[in-house]
Formats: sequence, C-alpha cells, structure tokens
Amino acid sequence: MNTLWQDLRYGARMLMKKPGFTAIAVLTLALGIGANTAIFSIVNAALLRPLPVKEPDRLVGLYRKIPQDRNHNRFSYPNYLDARDRNQSFSGLRLTISRRST
Repeated sequence: MNTLWQDLRYGARMLMKKPGFTAIAVLTLALGIGANTAIFSIVNAALLRPLPVKEPDRLVGLYRKIPQDRNHNRFSYPNYLDARDRNQSFSGLRLTISRRST
C-alpha cells in the first residue's frame, strides 16, 4: 500500500511539472467521456428502453401517400380525426407530431 501512495505522489508531481500535457490529457478525457455519455443516452432512449405502451409488438404506422404532396407522409389533424372515427380495424389511433422538414 505504501508503494501505491508513492506512485500516486510521483504521478502528481510529474503532472504538475508539465501543465500543457496535463491540460491536453484532461481535455481529451473530458471529450471522450462526454461523447460516450451522449451516444449512450441516444442509444438507450431509441433502442434499449421499451416503448411506453402495453403491447409494442402490435403497433403499426399509418401513412398517406400523395405523389404531388411534398409532405406526403403526414396526416393533418382533421384527417386523423376522420381516420380515428371511421376506424374498424385497430383498437385505437394516436397522433404523433413529427417536426421533420422535407
């Protein structure tokens, strides 16, 4: 245990002697840890965490396709209400807002 403390003190002295190297090493570690945290947060939210519904394997997506319409994959709110009210195939419909620009 005594040699561990000696090694730690020696390492700290060497880092204090070369502040440029120390700053670059700390900056590199901070960027690496930050990037890993951000990537894990995205993967966790998108792939690992289950969807907040009872039976996610029974979800389907509804899209409308009109070739002349640039936003051909979007439902307007009145179209959603019409599809919800005339629905005979699904147990329910939910409108999800997408802010994707095309």
